[in-house]
Amino acid sequence: MRYGIIGCGRIAPFHIGAAEAGGMEITCICDTDPKAMEALAAAFPACAGAKRYADFRKMLCENPGLDLVSVATPSGSHGEIGLFCIEKGMNVIIEKPVAMSLAEADALIAAADKRGVKACACHQNRFNIPVQRLRKALEKGRLGRLSHGSVCVRWFRDRDYYSQASWRGTWKDDGGCLMNQCIHGIDLLRWCMGGEIDSVYGVIRQNQHPYIEAEDAGMALVRFKNGASATIEGSVNVYNTDLEEVLCVFGEKGYAKISGLCANRLERLQYEGMEEDEDYQAFEEKAKNIYGNGHKSVFADMAEAIKENRAPYIDLKAGRDALELVLAVYLSAKEKRPVALPLRDCSTLDFEGFFDKNGKQI
Repeated sequence: MRYGIIGCGRIAPFHIGAAEAGGMEITCICDTDPKAMEALAAAFPACAGAKRYADFRKMLCENPGLDLVSVATPSGSHGEIGLFCIEKGMNVIIEKPVAMSLAEADALIAAADKRGVKACACHQNRFNIPVQRLRKALEKGRLGRLSHGSVCVRWFRDRDYYSQASWRGTWKDDGGCLMNQCIHGIDLLRWCMGGEIDSVYGVIRQNQHPYIEAEDAGMALVRFKNGASATIEGSVNVYNTDLEEVLCVFGEKGYAKISGLCANRLERLQYEGMEEDEDYQAFEEKAKNIYGNGHKSVFADMAEAIKENRAPYIDLKAGRDALELVLAVYLSAKEKRPVALPLRDCSTLDFEGFFDKNGKQI
């Protein structure tokens, strides 16, 4: 399977490693920074013979036989590049968030449907073993009617992190901690709590990072159409460490708690009439960092989806759902009221100027 990547920055090694593990031929790589491409090629011998491109359009036009492309550029360009890939008939994996506006996300979904290509939102934590065990229990109705849940992402980002790239922390190309660092946990919460949302009430703050445009902490209360409710807590203000990502789900017949650095530890899964089923016992999937191990599963699933002509496990609708929930928190915070879902078109650009130079809401 012939593969190419657009964007050779922080997340690119996880994509290349997953493609390599899946036996893909790394045909071409693309980045506007030649040094980034050479660093990636030096780290992965499989990239040594890959053609280098500074322009993604040229790469795709000169390599029409690519079976799969992944988009790993700054967030603000995901929608544009992803759409170009799809319109060229390329199967594509798009890093989170899939776009910065709902209009872009809708355009991606419509184009993929029209062209008949496989398009995946890279929410790799859905493949975490603890998450899969919880999902299996939910699909079997083990927890009964859901009552409430929560997700907490408590990480750390300092000035050095934001100064590494000018797009970080901007409304145009990144958003804040909820859109960048916390969107994986937010995706898991919506996926596990029933998906369809009635309303969202959110608050965002900029407490410790006055040099960025967006939030460094956010909270929200989410009401689902199935009657359940949930809370979101996300921050990059934990002192000097990525502390944890915790997902909890409570139902009338059981509950679950997943914790760890990146939702990789099943602390407890308990339900009525539970037998000694090893799938539901405490378990920790070893993870070296906050990115976890799911990228290999994302790539393996996409390869299988292409070969079997089926939808990928994590489709663009999943990416849109996560995007919509983050934007709903932002909109609620801006308007200081609960907002009803589904949202009409909304974009991170709608929140430019949200904070003044002292981090206060304007």
